[in-house]
Amino acid sequence: MKTTQITLLDEPNHTFGSSSNERSYPNELLIEDRYLPASIHGVFIDEVPFAVIGTGGGPTGVHNNSLLLIKEMAFVAVGDQVIVISLKEKSIKWHMRIDDATCFGLYYSEKHQALIAHGELSISRFTDSGELLWQTSGRDIFSEGFKLMDEWIEVVDFDGVVYHFCYLTGNVL
Repeated sequence: MKTTQITLLDEPNHTFGSSSNERSYPNELLIEDRYLPASIHGVFIDEVPFAVIGTGGGPTGVHNNSLLLIKEMAFVAVGDQVIVISLKEKSIKWHMRIDDATCFGLYYSEKHQALIAHGELSISRFTDSGELLWQTSGRDIFSEGFKLMDEWIEVVDFDGVVYHFCYLTGNVL
């Protein structure tokens, strides 16, 4: 069985609805915001352009934690959103604003069967169907560290305060 290859590409110069872009995508998802999209990422499935996604929130680039593959689903962090693509159906299933500012990355704990979003202002646990299970914040932005530990999620805020969040409830341990 062939493994599906997913590639993300920063597309900061993409103009939605224009035919003069460097690349053409069959699907364009511009998640409405008061301003121009802060982040635009292109998604390729097996090296073929699939979708371009633009969102608000703080700008994000493509990095190791922008894409999470679980089973037949691709979870993509773009700006303040999580976008889910069914690889089997080759369709965008849902999207959700996961942080009031920016989603720094997506993570999965196999042990806890937990999808976790590391946001600038909050840490969130959500399901593969788009249900937000919990969301919690700290005293300052979560910009100085993030790790999935065996028994908790460890996050460090801008002031160096270390938080240990429970996988099940999101409460501080």
